[in-house]
Amino acid sequence: MSERPTLTVVMPAYNERATIHDALRRVLDGPVQSLEIVVVDDGSTDGTRELLTRGPALDARVRVILHDVNRGKGAALRTGFGEARGRFVVVQDADLEYDPSDYELLLEPLEAGQADVVYGSRFAGGGAHRVLYFWHSVGNKMLTTVSNMVTDLNLTDMETCYKAFRREVLDEIDLQEDRFGIEPEMTAKVAQLGVRVYEVPISYHGRTYAEGKKIGLKDAFRAFYCIMRYGVPARIARRDVPWRPDDASIGSSADGSRVDVS
Repeated sequence: MSERPTLTVVMPAYNERATIHDALRRVLDGPVQSLEIVVVDDGSTDGTRELLTRGPALDARVRVILHDVNRGKGAALRTGFGEARGRFVVVQDADLEYDPSDYELLLEPLEAGQADVVYGSRFAGGGAHRVLYFWHSVGNKMLTTVSNMVTDLNLTDMETCYKAFRREVLDEIDLQEDRFGIEPEMTAKVAQLGVRVYEVPISYHGRTYAEGKKIGLKDAFRAFYCIMRYGVPARIARRDVPWRPDDASIGSSADGSRVDVS
């Protein structure tokens, strides 16, 4: 791909044999055609990586990166973010819980120059939602509330997969979490930069554990830990002058020193 794409879709995948080809097709056939998909297979053992050698994975817009062993969603995202070439970057799980037709909603505030980061919220109305686990929704809302208290953001869905970024924002944050703790970590470090964060309502087609859902109770405890680990220092070090990607001093504080968001 010679021209810089509008969008990079980073798709972490671990044991998603049943859905990986459908997920790729939906993104490739979706509303955004100027895109690249960076698939990071995170040590799959169910035949997923063999499927990534044929079918829609052979499209010129798809790049496949293989982890030798399973390292976690956060590690896969870090790998994918490092390979992204698009103006904007969005996270897309390979399990079909999120609908690529919502990309236009996510990208609209970015393309209009209103936002630097956009979260797709499952709890702000929008399209169809599969009705599933009550306590999962309670846990999500509790974690979002605690995250908001620490970061002083006003999100309705911190744990959402659908997070879209201007590419320059990702260049400014040093992510460390290997598993699902990357969600509150990203939120804390985005808040520290003082960038413009928007939310848009999205549809959600959740799956059951029998269908392959992987997140569990231990990940909820880790998320709470990460809210405190990254959120409190980020709140203390939050910039007085919000960072903007079109500033002449990208990545620098008012006195010219580099902003540390690690």
